[in-house]
Amino acid sequence: MCGFIGGVSKTPIRNNSFSNANKHIICRGPDKNLYINNTKNLIDINIEKYFHFEFNRLSILDLADEADQPMYSGESTDLLMFNGEIFNHAELRKELESEGIKFKTSHSDTEVILKGLSTYGPKFIEKLNGQFAIFFLNSKQKKAYLIRDRLGQKPLYYFISNNKFLFSSNFISIKELIDDYQINEESLNNYLNTGVVPTEKTLIKNILEVKPSEIIEIDLSNLEILTKQIYWDINNISNDTPFDEKQFFSLFHDAVKIRQSADVPVAYFLSGGIDSTSILKSAYESSEETLNSFSAVHSNKKYDESYWSSTASNQYNTSHTTEIIENNISLESINNALSSIDQPYFDPSVVPSYLLSNKISKHYKVAISGDGGDELLSGYQRVIKTNNIKYKTNMSKLIFSLYPSILGTGNKILRYSKNTADAYWSFHEDKKLLNLLNLKPDLSYREQFTTNLKNQNLKDIMISDYKFFLSEMMLFKVDRTSMANSLEVRSPFLDYRLIEYVLGSNLNFINTNNPKQIMKEYLSDDFNNEFLYRKKQGFVFDVENWVYENIDYIASELKDSTIIKEYNKNILRNLSLFKTRMNGIRIWKLFVLENFMKRL
Repeated sequence: MCGFIGGVSKTPIRNNSFSNANKHIICRGPDKNLYINNTKNLIDINIEKYFHFEFNRLSILDLADEADQPMYSGESTDLLMFNGEIFNHAELRKELESEGIKFKTSHSDTEVILKGLSTYGPKFIEKLNGQFAIFFLNSKQKKAYLIRDRLGQKPLYYFISNNKFLFSSNFISIKELIDDYQINEESLNNYLNTGVVPTEKTLIKNILEVKPSEIIEIDLSNLEILTKQIYWDINNISNDTPFDEKQFFSLFHDAVKIRQSADVPVAYFLSGGIDSTSILKSAYESSEETLNSFSAVHSNKKYDESYWSSTASNQYNTSHTTEIIENNISLESINNALSSIDQPYFDPSVVPSYLLSNKISKHYKVAISGDGGDELLSGYQRVIKTNNIKYKTNMSKLIFSLYPSILGTGNKILRYSKNTADAYWSFHEDKKLLNLLNLKPDLSYREQFTTNLKNQNLKDIMISDYKFFLSEMMLFKVDRTSMANSLEVRSPFLDYRLIEYVLGSNLNFINTNNPKQIMKEYLSDDFNNEFLYRKKQGFVFDVENWVYENIDYIASELKDSTIIKEYNKNILRNLSLFKTRMNGIRIWKLFVLENFMKRL
C-alpha cells in the first residue's frame, strides 16, 4: 500500500514542487520514500521528456528493499508504480514462473504486476484479484498506462496537456503542480446536490479521476491519450444461473482467507453487525491465533452498539478494543477527519471512520472490514420498499415544494414515484438545497450510474448501488480516512468473484423482507434472534446536534465564504431556523465545502 505521484513533461518541473505535492500523500506510505527524476539511468526510453516519479511505501508484503517502488525490469526496461494489494499474487507468480519468467523478489505482488504487464500487456489486469491503482510505463512502445481496480477502491487522478502529464494518488497533489486552476462549477453543483463529486470529473477543471475498471493508454512522445477502455462492466454479468449456497460460501471463505495474507499483523473492524461478524466467524474458524477486533461506539445510548460488538467479540474470543465517539467531539478531531478528504465529501461518518482508523493504526497496518456486504446481499431496502407505494396527493407535493426547510428534503416525494431511477436518486440528491442556493440542478451525471434502472428490478437496483453508493461514496470514505492514518483496509465482500457469482445467479436466495438471510443463517448457531434480526444502525456521528451546538463557529467559518456569498447570503440563516437532521446535514455539507476550499 502506498501513495505515489509522477510527471512527464516537455519542460523541467522543480524538485521542490514535487516535494510540496508529496506532502499530501506521505501518510499513505510513511515507511519509505523514493524519488527518481531521471529514468534514463533505469530504463531505455529515447524521448525528449523530463520524468519525475515519487513513491511513499507502507510496507505490508515482502518487506525487503527489493520490493520497493518505483520498480523497473532490467530485461524489459519497463517501470511500475502501484498502490494497493493483489490477493492472488502467489497464484499468478506460479503461473508466470511456469512459463519461464524469473523473479528477483521472494513474494512481492508488485513484481507480479510488472512481469505480467511486461509480458502480456494491459490484458493481464483481468487476472488480478485485489484493490489497485497502477502506473505502468512501457519504454519500447513509449506508452504509459493508468489502471484502476474494478470497483475503484484505490484512487488515481491525472492531468494531461500538450506539455505536461501528471498523475497521483491524491487530487490536491496534482493541483500543487499546476500553475493556475479553475473550479469546475458543474462538479461543485453536483457536490451540493449529492454530497460527492462524481467520477470522472473533479472540483478542478482538467484534473480528472480514472474511472473504476478503466485503462487509459497515453502516448508519451506527444503526451496524448490514445485510448480509454473499461475492462470489467458490472452491467454485463448475466443472472440466470441457479444459486448454490455451498459454492457461495466457498468463495466467501476464500475471499476472507486471501485477505489475511500479510507480513505484518492484521486487525478486524467489528461493529457487531451481520457483515463484520460473518467475516470474523470465517476468520476465527480458520485461524489458530487470537484475532484482534476494534469497534467505534457512540457515547449517546441511542446510537450505542457496544453490546452487540462485545457479544460478537466474546463469541469468537477476540482481543477487543473500543473507541468511544463522544457527543462533543473536539474541533481539532473534526478538522483532522476532514483534512483526510482530498475532495469535498459530505457523509458525517468520516469522523468516526477517521477516529477508529487512527486508533487501529497505533498498532496495525492492515484491517479487514465488512464493506460491500449490503451491496452484495441487498441489505439496503430503500428503493425496493418505497417504490411500491403509490404517489401521495398533489397537496402533499405542493407542501414539500414550498417548505423544504421545514419539512426536510423535497425529494422525499419522489420516493413514491413509479419511476425507479427517480426513486433511487431521491435518496442521494438534495435539489431543495440547490433551490435555496439559487442553483439549477445539474443531472448530467445520472445516466452513467443508473441507465439500467428502467424497471423495478432487484439486480438493477443492486448494480446502481455498486456503481454510485459504493464506488462513489463508501469506498471514497474508507480509503481516505484509513490511509490518512497509514492503515490499509481490505474488504472480502468486494471480491469480484463473489460479485460475479451473486449477480450472475437468479437471486432467488435473496429475501427482500429478510435482508441478508443467508448470512443470518450462517451465524444462527452462535447468536440468538435478538442479535440477528435487530434494526441496522450504521456508523453514526450525531451531526445534527454537533452542528447546532457549534453553529456560531460554523457561521464564523462561512462568514467570508466566497462560495456562500456567490449563491445566497442568507442560506445559513434559512437553514438554522428549523433544527432538523436534514438541515443539519445541509449546514454540515456547506461547512465541509468551506473547510476543503481553505485547504485547496
